[in-house]
Amino acid sequence: MSAPHSNDVGHVPVMLDEVLVWLAPRPGGVYVDATVGAGGHAEAILERIVPGGRLIGIDRDAQALAVAARRLARFAEAVILQHANYSAIRAVVADAGYGAVDGIVMDLGASSLQLETSDRGFSFTRPGPLDMRMDTTQPLRAADLVNELPEDTLAKIIWTFGEERWARRIARTIVRRRPLHTTDALAAAVGEAIPRRSWPRGIHPATRTFQALRIATNRELEHLEQALPDAVGTLRGGGRLCVITFHSLEDRIVKHSFLRLSRGCTCPPGSPTCTCGGSRLVRVLTRKPVTPSIDEVARNARARSAKLRVAERLGPDQVSSADELVTDASEAGQHSADSTLPSISPNAPPPAPGLRRARPRGPRPRLR
Repeated sequence: MSAPHSNDVGHVPVMLDEVLVWLAPRPGGVYVDATVGAGGHAEAILERIVPGGRLIGIDRDAQALAVAARRLARFAEAVILQHANYSAIRAVVADAGYGAVDGIVMDLGASSLQLETSDRGFSFTRPGPLDMRMDTTQPLRAADLVNELPEDTLAKIIWTFGEERWARRIARTIVRRRPLHTTDALAAAVGEAIPRRSWPRGIHPATRTFQALRIATNRELEHLEQALPDAVGTLRGGGRLCVITFHSLEDRIVKHSFLRLSRGCTCPPGSPTCTCGGSRLVRVLTRKPVTPSIDEVARNARARSAKLRVAERLGPDQVSSADELVTDASEAGQHSADSTLPSISPNAPPPAPGLRRARPRGPRPRLR
């Protein structure tokens, strides 16, 4: 594997070599890094597409865009950076003057820059304000959720987005100890709520709670569900979408979205004929997610939970109508329309038949 790229904030892009192999960037192509962050993946892509190529970098974090701009300055006009959410990928690409692109990369979750900057409030290991906003222009902060939500709603967020078995007990302790305005105060409350003998091995006891609050603050899974079909719609035939996830909720959404887009039919399982008229839009290239090498995990601990899934957009002559795939669809029983993907909001309606709501393993939250 090649040596990892890094910059002045110590950023090391996750699964860089694997992304380059699957994305296969070529000179003169147009590519999108939809979560450009500090610019690690973008830099490696640009090195392979110039001269003549163009990279569009999107990020909702203005601070990250400033770092990426410095890192990518040597590529001059080959780079377009846009402050936006990746759920607006179609509009961003159109505004850049392109009807379609050759490849897209999404590296989900919080960036190294966000986790290592204490005043952003993402990390329980660095004392700071309880913020967690990826886009600092949005009004909602994690502290607003922690200090204002009812106990039941707070428990539901921690259970749904953190898959935390002690969600109710944690919510009860938070409500009793609030107001909480700093990361270390929240981490202490979570540590108090979970019995010491039940602390998870290998991770801080507040890990899942911080993940849940970050996801809720930034509406991460809602934006991901919207962005995936729009990203596929932005690709030209043969273009590839590479998505790196870091926890099961993200990975499950990517997996089911790719399956739905690769099979086309959204009719209920068991239907004798297809009536939805859907089309097969992608070919899933990774039957199972690609994981980082042992060497990379040893060099970069953040990579340990990473999973890469890749789909390739089919050309017009390859797109199959759903009625040709109805037999496979019925056997799979995994399809739903866009509006019935696995629910990720605590207030969302139940998912459609054939797609069960994601549930964490283990017992339900304890009522203590």
